Amino acid sequence: MAADLWAFEQAHRNKGYNRIAGVDEAGRGPLAGPVVAGAVILPPAFDVPGVNDSKQLTHRQRERLFDRIQAEAEAVGIGIVDAAEIDRINILQASRRAMALAVAQLDPQPDLLLIDGRQGIPSELPQDTIIKGDARSISIAAASIIAKVSRDRIMKDYHVQYPLFGFDRHKGYPTQAHKAAIAAHGPCTIHRRTFRGVCEHLPWRGPLDSANGLRDG
Repeated sequence: MAADLWAFEQAHRNKGYNRIAGVDEAGRGPLAGPVVAGAVILPPAFDVPGVNDSKQLTHRQRERLFDRIQAEAEAVGIGIVDAAEIDRINILQASRRAMALAVAQLDPQPDLLLIDGRQGIPSELPQDTIIKGDARSISIAAASIIAKVSRDRIMKDYHVQYPLFGFDRHKGYPTQAHKAAIAAHGPCTIHRRTFRGVCEHLPWRGPLDSANGLRDG
């Protein structure tokens, strides 16, 4: 793995932070299913080749790395916020909440958070936000893998419950096949009703839509 992926962690260790957690989420863009966050504390000796932004990895690579991270990390947390809550508070706030939930699961707790993106999360812990952090920090990259694999597995389970939509293939993202299935069958329980691509196919638009606005998927 590239040495510079440890640069943020090392810089903060030089400041006295010893237990550093990377935090990332998966699932902001889909039309269905939850947003899922991962939080990971890696030991300084962690040396698993291939850890990178989950979007740059194949399914098989992510699955293999997921198991290694789970086995070798000091702590792993997973936070899940479902579609109904996304509709209620909007996807940005739901993503921040999922990340906070993931951090709360860590045992032991970290003394610093490295968070992918521009915004911090609801936590009293010190935080450093890193744009494109999943490609720049080993801890955030590990968290992105935990989040992505966890969410994919959830969507495969939902496929068993809602086989008409093909969640096992597209994981809720707005593919042509997914949008065609929504148009043909209408949204199911796990669709995000405030997202364009879903709200047009609801039998009515009630206070939920007018209160929260329409969210692009």
